[in-house]
Amino acid sequence: MNMDAKTENSSNGFSPEINLEKLHKMAAEVILLGTFLLRLLNAALVLVTDSLARFLGSSLLTRHFHLMLSALVVFGPLLSFWASQYSIFANSNHYLYRKFLTSTWGWTCVFTGSFILLLSISARRSPSLLLRRHLSRMGVVGLLWWGCRRLLTSLEDAAGTCYEPMTPAGDIQGATSSVQPLLLLHEDQTKASCLKAAMVWRGYEVSQDVLIVCLCCLLLVEEMSVFGRHLAQTKALQRSPGAPLRFIFLLCVALLALWMFLLMCLLAHFPKFPSQHLGGALGYLVWRGLYQGWYRLKPSWAGPGLPAEGLFTTTDIDKQP
Repeated sequence: MNMDAKTENSSNGFSPEINLEKLHKMAAEVILLGTFLLRLLNAALVLVTDSLARFLGSSLLTRHFHLMLSALVVFGPLLSFWASQYSIFANSNHYLYRKFLTSTWGWTCVFTGSFILLLSISARRSPSLLLRRHLSRMGVVGLLWWGCRRLLTSLEDAAGTCYEPMTPAGDIQGATSSVQPLLLLHEDQTKASCLKAAMVWRGYEVSQDVLIVCLCCLLLVEEMSVFGRHLAQTKALQRSPGAPLRFIFLLCVALLALWMFLLMCLLAHFPKFPSQHLGGALGYLVWRGLYQGWYRLKPSWAGPGLPAEGLFTTTDIDKQP
């Protein structure tokens, strides 16, 4: 019986030992291919992040980015003369507007907070320094954004008025519609409830979308500008910052590019003067007061300090070209 089974297996060309060898050989080839691809991806990641770190850490960008952003806010509405009304970005219900623009601060807080956390761990600093001096900056900006939203919403409700369009009798009877529609005043209505009821709101406002997008762009540039110095320090100490830190830095750069693109779309397809300019100016003032004012003070219990405070101990890399 055993002889018959062996004869049948040999006649069919089936050998467990040979198949096991083939499996081992295939697994070794797959592992070798995977290792090669990972090394290739890691080399590309290192090349891209090193280039972006040098660009974002250059004095030309860090000193003049706010001027470039201000010019975009001031002259961006002129793009509406060339923007097509049939573009997919002319639809206010576009996926990017619904998923990203409505939660700008949430995305920025998650990505930037993760970058600050991994950067502080890579620099091997104490947890108290991490929590008090670096992540606290995100908490301060978050509180200011919450306060600005509440204050601006209250001012808009106090300065605006809600109206209900009324159809004139002549329009009902088929007369000409050149007559302006009547407006019925509705008191004690907030802007949110007025627009929800499909009525007309008239009043002064500050664009909160432009405010938070500009503030997040300025914040991202400030926080990411220290990555080039960190790379220089790890190279001097013969250490590697690690792929996770490089990857989250790349995601932060992609988020910055997305915010700049959405800001251009807002200014080109939905120009609102002067509310967008007021929003951009307010975002600039918040950044100026924090990163150019309060954070430049000596780090203490009352101030978190700048992004680079306490992370770099060597003096030969303090200046980044």
